[in-house]
Parts: sequence; C-alpha cells; structure tokens
Amino acid sequence: MWVFYLISLPLTLGMVAATLKYFAGPEVPRYVLFTVGYAWFCSLSIIILVPADIWTTITGQDKGGIAFFWSWSYWSTFLLTWAIVPTIQGYEDATDFTVTERFKTSIQGNLVFYLSVGSIAMFGVVILILMHKSWGGGIIGLAMACSNTFGLVTGAFLLGFGLIEIPRSIWRNANWNYRQKILSHRVAKIAVKLDDAHQELSNAFVIAQATSNQMSKRDPLRPYMDVIDNMLLQMTREDPNFKPSGGRLGEDDMDYDTDEKSMAALRYQLRRAAEEYYRYKSEYISNVCEALELEDTIKNYERGSSTEWRYISSFRQPRTGTFGQYLDMMEWVWRCVLRQQLEKVLAVVLGSMSAAILLAEATLLPSGVDLSLFSILIKAVGEQEMLVQVTAFVPLMYMCICTYFSLFKLGMFTFYSLTPKQTNAVSLLMICSMVARYAPPISYNFLNLIRLDGNAKTTFEKVQKKLPRHPYVALYVQIRI
Repeated sequence: MWVFYLISLPLTLGMVAATLKYFAGPEVPRYVLFTVGYAWFCSLSIIILVPADIWTTITGQDKGGIAFFWSWSYWSTFLLTWAIVPTIQGYEDATDFTVTERFKTSIQGNLVFYLSVGSIAMFGVVILILMHKSWGGGIIGLAMACSNTFGLVTGAFLLGFGLIEIPRSIWRNANWNYRQKILSHRVAKIAVKLDDAHQELSNAFVIAQATSNQMSKRDPLRPYMDVIDNMLLQMTREDPNFKPSGGRLGEDDMDYDTDEKSMAALRYQLRRAAEEYYRYKSEYISNVCEALELEDTIKNYERGSSTEWRYISSFRQPRTGTFGQYLDMMEWVWRCVLRQQLEKVLAVVLGSMSAAILLAEATLLPSGVDLSLFSILIKAVGEQEMLVQVTAFVPLMYMCICTYFSLFKLGMFTFYSLTPKQTNAVSLLMICSMVARYAPPISYNFLNLIRLDGNAKTTFEKVQKKLPRHPYVALYVQIRI
C-alpha cells in the first residue's frame, strides 16, 4: 500500500504545482495559490485513497491509517468548500480599499447565499415533518444524504457528458481539416471579443484618467484615487504596447468621485476590464499559434520527400549541428505520422472505457447481476496489491477527468475563466471549490460500481453510511443513461 502512496502522492503534488503555475495569473496572491493548491491536493488525495481502501477491504488488513486519511481529506475539503474558499473568494472579488471593508463585503455576500440555501433546507424539513415522514440518522443524516445525493445527481450529468465528449473530441481533433476549421472559427470569434475587450478597457482607462484629473490633491477621496492611478501606471509598465483608443465618456462616467463606494466601483470596473482584455489576448495568441503550427504540419506532410522528411517550422530556424538533421526527421515523424495515429488509438481506448463505465452504471440497480468490467478485473487480480490499486485507480481517475472536464467547460461560459497564465484569483478559487465539492461523490459513485465479495464495505462507504441506500437514489444516478 505504501509503495503506491510513495509513487502517487509526489506525482499528485507535482501535478497540482504544475497546473497552478500554468494557469495562475501574475497578480494572484500567494495565499490564494496555497489555498487552491491545498484544496486540489486534498481532493486528489481522496481519489488516491480509494484504490488503497479497496485493497485493504479485500485483504482484511487494518484500516486505521485509511480511516485517518479519509477523515483528514474529507473534512479538509468540506471546510474549504463551504467556509474558507467562499470567504477568500469574496475578499478577492471585493474592490474596497481597506482589508476590513473587503472582508465585510465578502461576509455579507456569503451570508445572503447561505441564508437562501438554509431557508430552502428548512422548508424541506418542515414539509417532511408535516408529512410525518421519518428517516434514520436524524437531521445530520438527512443533511448528509441531501448533500451526497446532490453531488451524485449533478455529478452524474457532468460525468455522462464527459464520457461522450472527451473521446469524440480527441477523435475529431485528429482530423487536420476538421481541427483547422475549428481553429479558424475560434480565432475569428476571439478576435471580435478581443476588440470589444480593448474598447472596454480603453473606456475604463479614459474614465479613470479623467476622474483623476478633475480631483484636487486635497480631496478626501484622493488617497483612493491614488490607488487607482497606481493601477494605471502598473498596467502601462507591464504592457507598454497597450494604447487606449476610442475611449468615450458617457453622461454618468464622471460621477465616480462622490464617495468611497463609487471609487470602489471605478476600481472594480478597471480591474475587470483589464482582466478580460488580457484573458482574450492570451487566448487569441494561443489559438493563432496553434493554427500556425497545424498549418506547418499539413505543409510538411504534403512536401514529404521533397524536404528529405525534415520538419520545417515557421516559428524557428532550421536546426544545425551533427544531430540537427536527425532531430528534424524525428519531429517530422512525430508531428506528421505518429501523433495523429496515437490520438485515434487514445480515442478508441477512452471510448471503450466510457462504454464500460456506462454499462456498469446501467446495472447498479439489479441485484445479483455484476456487469461491471472493473469489478470483474479487480476480482480477477486477487490480492496482488499493485494490480488491484492500478486497476481501480485508472477508471476512477478517468471518471474524475470526465466530470471536471464538463464542469470546467460549463463554468467557463458563466462563472469563471480558465486561461493559461491569465486566470485570476476569483476564478481559481471558484474552480478549486468545485473540484473539492465533487471529489467525494465521484469516489462514492465508483465504489458502487465495485461489488466486493461477501458484501464487504470499504472505509469510505462506512464513513458515508448515513447516505440512504434507497433504490431511488441509485435511479437518479442513472438519469444520464
């Protein structure tokens, strides 16, 4: 068991650090990076614990260590999701000028949300009492059941979409002509958004400058205006190529110097406009580079022997030296032949795994019928530690990837943005909250697909024993089929 941990935990920590470095923007504070990294690590540690939990259940070994790590990971993600992350997220989203005011804004916003959710929960409890319904586990058991069922049902829809979309998108992207059309459409679409974002930032820039020019140095609001002026100076230093163009002043654009709240609104408008502009700029550059690289690949494939099977790139000079020619030939083989074929093979493998997961989910209800391929494989490998844990880890990780893929794709249109090197603190915190919220339900769903001999229960299933084992709950999970 510890061998698997010694391999998986460092890899998990490295993956979390690399992901943060790839997506986090330059202005994200360190405490946000630590909070997001810890939340991701705890969420992934839950997924890593499942294979070890299955193996200890099969062999009947002592589960004291597993139970401790389950409690640590589960309650860490619980506190992060429902208390710590929302507070920090509200604090980062607030544009007040003092720490106290920013925390006050954050707490007020979260209280409104929790009061709304609490009111709905109380309404449901009252209805159950009036209907004279009884349930095991009391109010706490009912709360756990509702929370877990919510995660299972919504996670089921997200998982179902990812199981279909990921293999299909990989297969389609292996077709160069299809990928080229998608990139051309995406570049044109982002170009329009980038132009609009540039206009918005120019307007915010001009409004801030005009407000600063009309405010005297003795004005009580001048210290707040100095903070906004420093934002403008920092933007011009970091991006000297940006020039405000077409900035226009509306009728109400000069009313920001009335009080502290109006100055905070001006700061919020400027920050949001800058984040949106640099996000679309990063996406535009990324997609243009990908389109040009694909065009280079197609040209090199068509030339073939005329270039002696050497890859010629428009982004760099030809390689020189003793091994330069061989490296160019190896790059040609990889980009023009192997990569496309490997993507198709990967799409077929993932599609087969998706079909196996859907079949296992479809047979959750019938008792005595075990059509889960993963359950059969785990029973076949017996008590071989590494084989059991790898056999459980691979499909579980794929289920997590499918769920989070759908979650990120859905949220990017509404709640947050995920852009390399330009993801702000609010988006990172929102994403880490979602990841932590769905890790336990995904693990519980997978454990339901593994039917161990003798109706044995894993430690995680015992921890979640207050979740009602009612057939309607399992039926809800299969809605996506």
